[in-house]
Amino acid sequence: MSIIPMLAEITGNVHIAMAALGAGLGIGILGSKAAEATGRNPGASTPILVIAIILAALAEGVFILSAFAVK
Repeated sequence: MSIIPMLAEITGNVHIAMAALGAGLGIGILGSKAAEATGRNPGASTPILVIAIILAALAEGVFILSAFAVK
């Protein structure tokens, strides 16, 4: 058993874990700021919700691309 394939596998897994962590943090911050913006201006809750959902989908899409593009 060679160490090179094991290191390659670990590197790929760390890459995916960092992408998942970044996506999770990004979506969490996005939700926090969307709630804060809705609290400041309740009349704009619908446009804020639409933008938050679109940005959350984009952040999740980056994770999905990084998870499946490596393999």
